Amino acid sequence: MAWVGGKKALREEVLARFPLYYERYIEVFGGGGWVLFHKPPGTDFEVYNDLNGNLAALYRAVRDHPRELQERLRYVLNSREDFIRLKQVLEHPEGMEEVARAAAFYQVIRYSYAAGCGSFAAQPHSMWGNFPLIDKACARLQKVVVENKDFEKLIRQYDRPVSFFYCDPPYVDTEDYYSNITFGRGGHERLRDTLLSVQGKFLLSYNDHPLVWEMYDRPGIYIERVTRLNNMKQRYDGGAQFPELFVSNYDQSERIRVLPEQLSFAS
Repeated sequence: MAWVGGKKALREEVLARFPLYYERYIEVFGGGGWVLFHKPPGTDFEVYNDLNGNLAALYRAVRDHPRELQERLRYVLNSREDFIRLKQVLEHPEGMEEVARAAAFYQVIRYSYAAGCGSFAAQPHSMWGNFPLIDKACARLQKVVVENKDFEKLIRQYDRPVSFFYCDPPYVDTEDYYSNITFGRGGHERLRDTLLSVQGKFLLSYNDHPLVWEMYDRPGIYIERVTRLNNMKQRYDGGAQFPELFVSNYDQSERIRVLPEQLSFAS
């Protein structure tokens, strides 16, 4: 599903830079799950995490209670009044039954402008058309652990020499795009300090910002610059590119150098 900072346009680039070998895959800032759902399921132990409790509740409901979730969504209304009411309910979801919370949040995502959960989109949308997607997501998530933790606690918990952490944090100077999340310079530096001390491997996607170069200018750290289409500028500047960075503690080209028939994820 669409989500702020989602990696739909960059998911192939991300997967191409996965390390050749790992046994644990941990998606630290899961968001819309574009990388997880694009990643072929294997024999690895998989973890999806996001600090947004509503998002984590939605993933658990999709995995464990897809039919009940669909029934709750079957006759919902695409209306501004319901959208505003659900947003208010989700501001204090304590005590809500998890599937009810998930259904409310899914409506807010689907009926909001650009899936930003901020304003009502006022666009036609068939909720029934999402049911096959929920079924497919349910099947993919069956062996995935869903967490709702601070990134540092999560990384410390799952860190092993065979662990691989993919991190897609809020980009520098775009932190305000995420509701109910505080992630300023201190958050970026704390993430750096946590990643530089892991036993396993990490791949980090970021915007091409001087702060990122400054923070990760360290021995044994690889930084690669890539570009992708800038979706925000396509309407008035066709072909506009957005520069991004991949940061890792291993050689990102190791998988690219292997012949296609030799590729295997988490073997």
